[in-house]
Amino acid sequence: MLSTLADVLVPAFGRLSVTTDAAAVLAPGSIVAANHTSLADPAVVLAALRRLGAEPVVMAAAGLWRVPLLGRVLAGGGHIPVFRGDRRAADALETAARALERGRLVLIYAEGGLPRRKDAAEAAPGTFRSGLVRLAGRTGAPVVPVGQAGARRITSGGFAKQLAGLATAPVRRPDLHVHVGAPVRLAGDHEVRTERARTAVTGAWRTAAAHLGESAALAA
Repeated sequence: MLSTLADVLVPAFGRLSVTTDAAAVLAPGSIVAANHTSLADPAVVLAALRRLGAEPVVMAAAGLWRVPLLGRVLAGGGHIPVFRGDRRAADALETAARALERGRLVLIYAEGGLPRRKDAAEAAPGTFRSGLVRLAGRTGAPVVPVGQAGARRITSGGFAKQLAGLATAPVRRPDLHVHVGAPVRLAGDHEVRTERARTAVTGAWRTAAAHLGESAALAA
């Protein structure tokens, strides 16, 4: 249901385009790793993946389960709450591993949070936390890098700016782009695997940014 809602709502807020690498494949039991820049980008990524025939479960901040209606949709769809800084945080990886074993795709945001910048410009993915590498190491699942650009044109900055962005996006309908890269297998020590994952996601993001003419992103 969450992917369906995203696919219905996103076109009302922006013009979404999607590209893939020639070797891209969203095989059952894959981890989908995307860059995280805006409150809007999970919907953008889900809408893009649905167009490609994929409907992943999402690892997301547990607080979202307390949001009326959204919490029911998340719970009903088998999405995975992440309790950061809590002893229950390890439970999310266990739940994600079981989902992968059942052949589900699992969407994870390895940065673990949003950038604090207030502008709407693109920037390379930040430091990756350990969850992605731990999940891939535990399950052996391939990692599909996904880059999205343009979501900050819908929502970014402080609370007032976020609301203003959402209110005006249906009129502005900014361009949005999602690019799906070829799967990678993570090997080596923790640092090497983390850097390889970040490099792959950064590459997908650069491709997405290039489609939007984000020259500043290409130079980053």
